[in-house]
Amino acid sequence: MAKHGKRYTNAHEKIERGTFYELADAVKIVKDNASTKFDETIEIALNLGVDPKHADQMVRGVVSLPHGTGKTLRVAVFAKGDKVKEAEDAGADIVGSDDLADKIKKGEIDFDRCIATPDMMAVVGQLGKVLGPKGLMPNPKLGTVTMDVATAVKDAKGGQIEFRVEKAGIIHAGVGKASFSVDAIRENISTFVNAIHKAKPTGVKGTYMQRVSISSSMGPGVKVNIGSLAGS
Repeated sequence: MAKHGKRYTNAHEKIERGTFYELADAVKIVKDNASTKFDETIEIALNLGVDPKHADQMVRGVVSLPHGTGKTLRVAVFAKGDKVKEAEDAGADIVGSDDLADKIKKGEIDFDRCIATPDMMAVVGQLGKVLGPKGLMPNPKLGTVTMDVATAVKDAKGGQIEFRVEKAGIIHAGVGKASFSVDAIRENISTFVNAIHKAKPTGVKGTYMQRVSISSSMGPGVKVNIGSLAGS
């Protein structure tokens, strides 16, 4: 079993085991425990009553957080013609077509989000084995295959995040930074949880949202009372 440092142990001692905190109280505890020299990410973990092995129980989508994530995303866009300038003007970090595909095939993936216009999917489709496992494959359902590349780039840069349930039925996401105010983090979390509720598959039986906890990058998790989350 891995040993934790003194800072982590001290932070863990401030949390009452078995207690499910109201959201605002949980956020305060996590912020207080984020005592490293860098601005830690506030993370949320949701255990859902779904089995992702079944297609009708997959939970996936996008949501724009009202206060952003505090992280600067690098955005790549597959486009040609007038859409190249549109993407560049919107703030895209990398714009290309076949040349961008060649770089990706060589393992040069210097971006966090990938957007493509529909007419570029013949090129992008060849990159599925590379981009797919990294969660970077453009998808029309997520708004990353679109002719409106300007809006897609601005959304990605402005705090939009993607979510997808993992094999064990868990969703992890970064919902802000420790430097954010308690209210900003709380509102981001509420918005994120509401998006998860809206993405509830019709095939789910029983309790959908089972457990929720939040933590900072280097801190212990704090259990959250699901009833204190908006939309629960």
